[in-house]
Amino acid sequence: MSDKEAKPFYQELCRIVSRDGAVRQKEIMKNHTTFRVGGPAEYFVCPKDGQELAEVIALCRKENCPWFILGNGSNLLVSDKGFSGVVISMEEGFGDIRVEESLIVAGAGALLSQVARRACEAELTGLEFAAGIPGTLGGGAVMNAGAYGGELKDVLTWVRVLNGEGREEQLSVEDLELGYRTSSLQRSGAVVLEAGLRLTKGKKEEIKQKMEELAIARKEKQPLEYPSAGSTFKRPQGYFAGKLIQDAGLRGKQIGGAQVSEKHCGFIINRDHASAQDIWELCACVVNEVRAQFKVELEMEVRVLGRFSGS
Repeated sequence: MSDKEAKPFYQELCRIVSRDGAVRQKEIMKNHTTFRVGGPAEYFVCPKDGQELAEVIALCRKENCPWFILGNGSNLLVSDKGFSGVVISMEEGFGDIRVEESLIVAGAGALLSQVARRACEAELTGLEFAAGIPGTLGGGAVMNAGAYGGELKDVLTWVRVLNGEGREEQLSVEDLELGYRTSSLQRSGAVVLEAGLRLTKGKKEEIKQKMEELAIARKEKQPLEYPSAGSTFKRPQGYFAGKLIQDAGLRGKQIGGAQVSEKHCGFIINRDHASAQDIWELCACVVNEVRAQFKVELEMEVRVLGRFSGS
């Protein structure tokens, strides 16, 4: 977008989302990702509700401007060069959580850990596995987030989305076609606004104890002391990504400040002031080595935004 085109575009964004600070230019994305890397987003917008969100997306489509929906940035690698488009943050206007008997209804921007804690307070069981997942409910629904034997598909009953035509609609869990780290939402491009989770009555102390046990297991097995995006690669059918990476001799492999975790080889970590390029190159190295040695194609679970040298 040229400078001449950019000014009226920015002004229109500010008209749609008119609160102070809700539209920002050249927002540094390292402040919004758990990898703690990433250059500037051309525009960073925080809509307060579905109406503002729909208008922002409609404007982007009209002006042919790329846009990206951001939750907690926990499954995202943003280029050092940044993103030439609009990053739409869901955290500000979509974080409400409410309990309706055994149903929890939460906004797409609510952290899964917060939803799990709210479930515990309400003595509802079934979401303990999500207590340590750093992402948001919206992103979790899109990728069917899971951990320690639990997945969102086990508790999701419906999601309310903004569809590709800019209209809100409610989809059932069957409509979502949830599988391992996949859903129909990835193909349709619909944006999650809110979701309903059906849980069952339990005992608060037992729920709390299970959450604490899983937290201990995470701390023991995962490199939580370093910035990362969690498990970097999807689990290949019939294999475990971390085991393949370890068997390929890549434990501790380092490019720049990025490293294959010595604690858990399925994690690429920002060990020492890594750049996004360091992380991207290390991921590519891991994929190439595993392919060469085991004829298995690793697929990144982490989403990549922006341009990288050599891609």
